[in-house]
Amino acid sequence: MEGIVSALNNIIWSPALIYLCLGAGLFYSIMTRFVQLRLFKEMLRLLFRGKPDNDGISSFQALAVSLAGRVGMGNIAGVAAAIGFGGPGAVFWMWVVAFLGASTAYVESTLGQIYKERDVLTGEYRGGPAYYFERALGQKWYGILFAISSIIACGVFLPGVQANGVVNAVAQVAGEGSIVNFMGMEVGSVRLIALGIILVVLGFIIFGGIKRIANFAEYAVPFMALGYIILAVLIMFTNFSKVPEVFGMIIGDAFTAQAGFGAAIGWGVKRGVYSNEAGQGTGPHAAAAAAVDHPSQQGLVQAFSVYVDTLFVCSATAFMILSTGMYNIQGNLPDGQFIVQNVPADTAISSPSFTQMAMESVYGTFGDSFIAIAVFFFAFTTILAYYYIAEVNISYLTRFMGKGASKTGLFVVKVVIMFMVAYGALNTSGYIWGLGDVGVGLMAWLNIIGIIIIFFVAKPTLTMLKDYEAQLKAGGGTSAKRFVFDPKKFGIKNATYWEERYEKNVEENRKNDLK
Repeated sequence: MEGIVSALNNIIWSPALIYLCLGAGLFYSIMTRFVQLRLFKEMLRLLFRGKPDNDGISSFQALAVSLAGRVGMGNIAGVAAAIGFGGPGAVFWMWVVAFLGASTAYVESTLGQIYKERDVLTGEYRGGPAYYFERALGQKWYGILFAISSIIACGVFLPGVQANGVVNAVAQVAGEGSIVNFMGMEVGSVRLIALGIILVVLGFIIFGGIKRIANFAEYAVPFMALGYIILAVLIMFTNFSKVPEVFGMIIGDAFTAQAGFGAAIGWGVKRGVYSNEAGQGTGPHAAAAAAVDHPSQQGLVQAFSVYVDTLFVCSATAFMILSTGMYNIQGNLPDGQFIVQNVPADTAISSPSFTQMAMESVYGTFGDSFIAIAVFFFAFTTILAYYYIAEVNISYLTRFMGKGASKTGLFVVKVVIMFMVAYGALNTSGYIWGLGDVGVGLMAWLNIIGIIIIFFVAKPTLTMLKDYEAQLKAGGGTSAKRFVFDPKKFGIKNATYWEERYEKNVEENRKNDLK
């Protein structure tokens, strides 16, 4: 099985996908005139604007849910793997894919808002790639293909990566405990206890729906991210003299990587896409759930989330590891040889170990314990986000089959994701990371190709951006003038939610004028 997973990874994560991710980000950056820079101030303004309604969540809650998916094991173990296999230069390429990917995140999340609809079972807003492929392209088969792929990726492949990282971090702090036989496997009691806690809390939250997920993420995500960044900044101050050296390593190694030029780009882009998820098609699901006045608003908020994930959290991890020297670089050398070896050879690269060792070198046992706690929250909230994505796509596939089919589908995905959490937690990290890479790559291929085709067919996101900027220039967003969106005005078809909303607003205004 491990050989099959490795073979699939070699096909899916060929250089073609790496350059597709970079190329799509560059293309959208140019076409939007680098919206990720021009409207940065507007991104910040929108973060705390907008309120949840009966069927949707606020912009900030949607940001928190999407960040829950973005900020996970990729930020701690993923960055360590990028450095361990691709050298310090891989961090530079993570920055590149984040900067360019912010424009891709704007595009896909705006599409999620334009073509969202109300769930037949709950009345909540639903949207994502499956919905906009069907409505914008008129290709229902492509929407079904993405929905099935995302259910397999987010419901089966990806949760195990996060759960595995959690139990590994806990075991590194508390030890394995006594070894017990669990379902034919020799497992440490500490791992089983950690797994039990994860499953109980996970079950409580996911059976409460998007509102409960959003409420949890709204408080947990900012708390964990800010705490993590603050400790990382303190490490930078402690090793302030090494900051220029770290920058020099990252920039210099990006083009003359010790592990080889291709390794630096490949690992940087792979782990960058895995971490910030720009173009992967996961962000639009949370974006569509937000209650906003204009589709571009949530697109801008989601673009900002890519910055938070990679430029803040991933960079914090990289500086901790590189400034303390707690890493090895294996590159593509055979027989397990190292290009650089600063820590014991048996230290797992695709794990939180480098980060934990960096923290411990400055903060002692507190640092080690803090990383374990951070990994727990980072990974746990990501599992919640994965569940929500799987839930949305189950709803997409069953929305015309009646409430019974929808309820059954949602119950099955809850059980499956909890099983995969248990499976991933008790299996080896390399194998589980391989499954995660397959899931990420498959979704990225389908989504990026789809949104590029949509751009050339209709250009809805570019039209929305121009309309939003025009309204912003005319005073939109003030108490006296709200943003409005009429899809028919721009020839956008099948945006039924926004059509109904606009007609309702027109009718309400007409009645107010008569009064």
